[in-house]
Amino acid sequence: MFKALGGVAVIASNSWAALKGRDLLTIEWDDGPNADYDSASYKTALLETVRQPGTVMRDEGDADAALAAADRTVAAEYYAPHLAHAPMEPPAAVASVTADFCEIWAPTQHPQSLIPMAAAVTGLPEEKIRVNMTLAGGAFGRKGKGDYVDEAVRLSKAVGAPVKVQWSREDEVRHGYYHTVSAQHLAAALDDDGNVTGWRHRLAYPTIFSTFDPAANSPQTLELGLGALTLPYAVDSIRLEKGGAPAKVRIGWLRSVCAIFQSFAINGFTDEIAHARGKDPLDNLLELLGPDRTIDLASFGMENKENHPFETGRLRGVIDLAAEKAGWGRAVPAGHGLGIAAQYSFDTYAACVVEVAVAEDGSWRVPRVVMTVDCGQVVNLDRAVTQQEGAAVMGLGFARYGRITAQAGRIRQGNFNDARVVRHGEYPRTEVHFVQNHLPPSGIGEPGVPPFAPALINAVFAATGKRLRELPIGNRIG
Repeated sequence: MFKALGGVAVIASNSWAALKGRDLLTIEWDDGPNADYDSASYKTALLETVRQPGTVMRDEGDADAALAAADRTVAAEYYAPHLAHAPMEPPAAVASVTADFCEIWAPTQHPQSLIPMAAAVTGLPEEKIRVNMTLAGGAFGRKGKGDYVDEAVRLSKAVGAPVKVQWSREDEVRHGYYHTVSAQHLAAALDDDGNVTGWRHRLAYPTIFSTFDPAANSPQTLELGLGALTLPYAVDSIRLEKGGAPAKVRIGWLRSVCAIFQSFAINGFTDEIAHARGKDPLDNLLELLGPDRTIDLASFGMENKENHPFETGRLRGVIDLAAEKAGWGRAVPAGHGLGIAAQYSFDTYAACVVEVAVAEDGSWRVPRVVMTVDCGQVVNLDRAVTQQEGAAVMGLGFARYGRITAQAGRIRQGNFNDARVVRHGEYPRTEVHFVQNHLPPSGIGEPGVPPFAPALINAVFAATGKRLRELPIGNRIG
């Protein structure tokens, strides 16, 4: 599934010698079919795509007619770039291949995939291959893809000795699997009473499935189901359209996957609708959510899970809890603002209220975050809380710094100097609250990330009146 890209390897008795030897190589590379990949021009192409009608994936009522007959319309475009996983420890693996056995040591999230992979490389039967899982050192989806293990197995077989493959930080940033880049165009129709009568959402991004099938060039149902296809709003006319977007790099799972940017656009646009209607963002969100009901996922081509129905009442519950715990509606200091967002993903309901403080020079910080989750019965509360605290840190890092760009077919970033992550002094004070029940447990590692960025940009609007529709924000709000 995740074979090595290929390249040149330097074998040495220690890592320092190998790195120095690699530095001395002069290599002429064949840059392949994506040698012209340029992030700026690709962004322009994505935005042009979502400005045009696309393939219809959900169509209820008549959104186009509602927009045409609207007393007022609200429209906006949202953009999010590639992201890197940036695990604390870059990929590494040890393999020992002999004539009759292969043993692997690796920080892997998908050990079962390594056995058939190693069998294909070595020619050994699968029962002659052993995989030892080590501590992950951070992963976030990156280490579910074993290309670095494939390298170790190939090299051990070639040299006839155990080999340790160690990627550098630059290797990881420049040659990994990236969270996809995306563009989205949203439009809403308002009647003369301010009611939302139509919602149209167009989006385009390279699909993860392109990693397995080069012909896949548009978002798939599994990805759209992370927020876009499953929009729970009680609006009579809803239309979702997707556009084509050929992949130029390897696209891979990253914590929360497509829910990150789909939640960013949907929740940010929901706040824009609140402003257009002259409503409080919380009241507007709850009104759009409508009466408590169960969403039929099968109608979108997805699976209705017996123990995990999509119930909008549970989403309302985490929204209400977040607002209560954050003191929604309270007076805040000058330059401060509160923003709210909510998302259903991975069978779990999550909401977030972010408080932002913006200084006169545009610099900003997040003094407080309230995160609420309904994931069914919580088995290990401490671990569940730390997952949400980590989600707040990761969400803030993506929103402030997260960006991977390409020029002339090469990734421009290489290390933490230009592929920044949040540092200790930037961490927000995070409060986590769980809805207590005895329903079947559901996802906890991923659902906390998607609501963060939209809650943040909504807070920035509340503080400054400035709408942010593109990530990352950077250190200053212009």
